[in-house]
Amino acid sequence: MNFYVVSYAYSAEEIELNQLRPEHRVWLGEQLAAGRLLASGPMLDRPAALLIWKAASIEELNSLLDQDPFDLAGMIGERTVEAWNPLFGPFKD
Repeated sequence: MNFYVVSYAYSAEEIELNQLRPEHRVWLGEQLAAGRLLASGPMLDRPAALLIWKAASIEELNSLLDQDPFDLAGMIGERTVEAWNPLFGPFKD
């Protein structure tokens, strides 16, 4: 399994995000329980989020991210996915 760092830049207003946030968080909880999502949370100074994932490939992860309720609703203006090699800390294999 590989590690990936994903960032979302939201294109929707906060009020719109808040309406869908419960469904988004249920989906994230399912990914966490399945061992795919390792950590996630919103950025504090801008409308964005950072997520850390484990996946077999970037293609597999992108297919999974396409199922995020925020993405399905068109609320993510930009999504970046980068392979990551954690050398220290809790995500080191």
